[in-house]
Amino acid sequence: MPDTNKQYDEVMAQCRQMFVSKMGDYGPNWRILRPQTLTDQILIKARRIRTIEINGESRVGEDIWPEYVGIINYGIMELIQLERGYGEEVDMTQEQATLLYDRITAQTKNLMIAKNTDYGEAWRMMRMESYTDMILSKLQRIKQIENHGGKTLVSEGIDANLQDIINYAVFALIKHNEQTS
Repeated sequence: MPDTNKQYDEVMAQCRQMFVSKMGDYGPNWRILRPQTLTDQILIKARRIRTIEINGESRVGEDIWPEYVGIINYGIMELIQLERGYGEEVDMTQEQATLLYDRITAQTKNLMIAKNTDYGEAWRMMRMESYTDMILSKLQRIKQIENHGGKTLVSEGIDANLQDIINYAVFALIKHNEQTS
């Protein structure tokens, strides 16, 4: 049986490396983005994955791997924005942003461990397309919550939905790695 915790850490290490590398190019310029904009960025990535899954090809020559990485990293950025608020200018260093990234990653992994225990690794039985559909469904929920000013009556909030999106994207990357190796 594959070790989910190890596979999760391997995927997140690659995502973190991309996050850090992009900040090396641009700095934490994403700090000026409102959470809704980050939701839309995740939506764009998920829609591209779905289109590739339906059409069976990518016209720009990239597979779905970088899109899932983008979903994960945008999701973490949005969780940071929800916690810290957005700014009118970049208001933190790359080091501060990376520390926040690591903390959010640890919290999200802890949620995955708890749910994975309860659900008995059911994600391993899911089809790749189901991860995409679940991400798109969670995005619709987030957009609805955003349209209601962030308020819910009985449902989980934006943060919980973002953590689920991140975890579905990690599961998709683990499966993608298993299928391509």
